[in-house]
Amino acid sequence: MSAPTPAGPGPEERGLQPPDFGRPSPALLARADRGYARFLAPTTPAASDDGDQDDAARHR
Repeated sequence: MSAPTPAGPGPEERGLQPPDFGRPSPALLARADRGYARFLAPTTPAASDDGDQDDAARHR
């Protein structure tokens, strides 16, 4: 036998959820900002390989 489903929202109690449930913490936002800044940072171009096989074929 199962419990009946409540007709409406229950009384607002703290229960097991913290008061700011669903809101990101400042630490989480700071971490996301650092990751996004790292993603947007300019990258250095890759060094060219002197022993590239395609390069050797081009000079034949």
